[in-house]
Amino acid sequence: MNKITTIAGQLNWVIESGSAAYAFGVEPGGLLVHTYWGPRLPRREDYPQPTRAGFAVFEDPVHNTPQEVTTGSSGDSNERTVDGHSADMNLRGFVLRYVSAEPHAGGVTVVLQDEVQGVEVRVRYEALEHHGLFARTISVRNFGERLVKLTRVFSGAFQLPDLGGFALTHIDGRWADEFGRVRRPVEFGTFSRESRRLTTSHRSMPFFALDREAPGYAASETSGEVWFGALQWSGNWKLIAERTRPDRTVVHLGLNDHDFAWDLPPGEVFEAPRIIFGYTDAGFGAMSRAFHDYIRDDVAPRRDYIPPVLYNSWMATSFDVNEAQQVALAEKAAGLGAELFVVDDGWFAGRNHDSAGLGDWYPDPIKFPHGLGSLASRVHGLGMKFGLWLEPEMVNPDSELYRSHPDWIIHFPGRERTLSRNQAIVNFAREDVQEHMLLTIDRLLTDTPIDFIKWDMNRSVSEPGWDGHGRDQRELWVRYVRGVYRVWGELRQRHPNVIWENCSGGGGRVDLGMMALSDQSWISDNTNVASRLLIQDGYSLVFPASTMGAWVADDPFPADIAATGSENPVHYSLDFRFQVSMAGALGIAGDLAQWSEAECSAATQHIARYKSLRHVITRGDLYRLAPPTHGSISGFIYVAKDKSEAVLFIHRGFRERVTDNESLLIDGLDPTSVYIVEGHDTAMSGRAWARIGYQPALKNLEGAMLHVRRQ
Repeated sequence: MNKITTIAGQLNWVIESGSAAYAFGVEPGGLLVHTYWGPRLPRREDYPQPTRAGFAVFEDPVHNTPQEVTTGSSGDSNERTVDGHSADMNLRGFVLRYVSAEPHAGGVTVVLQDEVQGVEVRVRYEALEHHGLFARTISVRNFGERLVKLTRVFSGAFQLPDLGGFALTHIDGRWADEFGRVRRPVEFGTFSRESRRLTTSHRSMPFFALDREAPGYAASETSGEVWFGALQWSGNWKLIAERTRPDRTVVHLGLNDHDFAWDLPPGEVFEAPRIIFGYTDAGFGAMSRAFHDYIRDDVAPRRDYIPPVLYNSWMATSFDVNEAQQVALAEKAAGLGAELFVVDDGWFAGRNHDSAGLGDWYPDPIKFPHGLGSLASRVHGLGMKFGLWLEPEMVNPDSELYRSHPDWIIHFPGRERTLSRNQAIVNFAREDVQEHMLLTIDRLLTDTPIDFIKWDMNRSVSEPGWDGHGRDQRELWVRYVRGVYRVWGELRQRHPNVIWENCSGGGGRVDLGMMALSDQSWISDNTNVASRLLIQDGYSLVFPASTMGAWVADDPFPADIAATGSENPVHYSLDFRFQVSMAGALGIAGDLAQWSEAECSAATQHIARYKSLRHVITRGDLYRLAPPTHGSISGFIYVAKDKSEAVLFIHRGFRERVTDNESLLIDGLDPTSVYIVEGHDTAMSGRAWARIGYQPALKNLEGAMLHVRRQ
């Protein structure tokens, strides 16, 4: 419910969502001032009024006034939300003052203007009441008579309460080691995380969570205050956590201003990406559940998506694919209970190695002389869906596409074009490229009965130039991502029954923007069980299990060999590999031709069991019970929305000492209902399971997936 009031001649807005509230208003001088972010208060009059800060030596009051949109006006040296200048550079920066407000369902849009520069900034606030979250977007319009060049457009400046120091939780990683969870104090000055790679990157993602740093006030999984947000964008981004000398903590999040510029002629509007943000006093677990529900219900293309059990043939065949071989693998996969068969890299023209073929998206006539339709029919006849791997944004120099359109490549004229993985990036910012890709992929999906596409993106950008654009070439960073959104989005509309998987060398482009296009994501090329427990735990901070691709691969794991040059000395049983992968969208990627009868039998049982419980795993509420960084026992539970059942996952790492396993306290169950845990003789109330817990009987490198039922 949004409330708009006028108090003593001032406009003051309070937006309430669930148990949280966010408030802001206009002080007498016309600044849009932040006033409150925290728990919902009983009365409208309880929320603070907007005021300008008092006098301070060497600082204008504007410097210390917590603004919703910071611009550096009056000499303010703190970080800016928006920045730019006139084309002749004679007028730099913006001085924004309140002009009007436009209430709408769930929120309000506040209009600010710089009369001299001829720039209007519109800030739209919205309550996502069903999820207890908020949304914020910023747009910039040139209503003047001359060109304005934008050099920074963040989507939000979030002012934290005056409660002393805060700690920032963010994500850190690299290829095959994504989604590492890091917590660090916000110190005086600034700390930043960013991507300059054209994609979200393996190293981090545009997300923040803050809790109080002081002892006794820090948040846990189940309690404590957390202020959080995430950017709905799939390209370059920047997060700045700033602690000012007046001891205010501010978080800025939006498009990365590194090498960014945007020409804004008279009459044009620039739209910045959306930010989803919120507050909870129930710890990091409540934050994650709010994000999960929001993604599943409001962002994901299919609200009730249940991921099929897939088999991907890449690890069995690499580039050496043909119809007979793939049919043989499909027969084995179907026998295990797989529901989707995916042919990965190697199916298209000239693709016998990674130096040729990318860009020529039609079946290789030697490998598939009858086209892909024959293979698709055989797969469908086995009762499975049929899928393909694509990498539309990439091209090899040894391809028809590159030879026909060398100008379509992202490059600087006159400079050597740097290849990575023997491939270059096709400039999706160009409309002619977008039209070509729409035509090519649409034809592929029309001519062949394809049910699933894995869309990959396997390198970072170099030489980010755009010869012939006619405007500032640095617009590439934004226009490229918008081009990907357009092509992918239109293909989804034309082929609504196709399932889409997002991949970028694993988790290199996982974000809220991709969640709107893809049904699930391949979150890491690393299938090592110990690594996966950490990666999947970090992923779950924001993203739900229904989107989390998790494969059972052969042991030793390919990513281990690639990283170390030798086989991993630690080996994991097939059972343990399944028990880790069944926590998300289950897939199998081993060379089934080499699996024994015993392994196939065990896999069949695991897959059948997963199918019987995945409605809870993919739609239930997640409660993290013990992280994989805590001792040797880790665990989490997915609880059905009606609390009638749950699925408990427990894993034990390697423990050198001979000791009993510690008990896991099981959260999330209805405290007054009675539950029984599979394999446990005693039924107890939900409150008892939360206080007494469950002591697993696991040995080193073992796991369990247990059904919990209400009696």
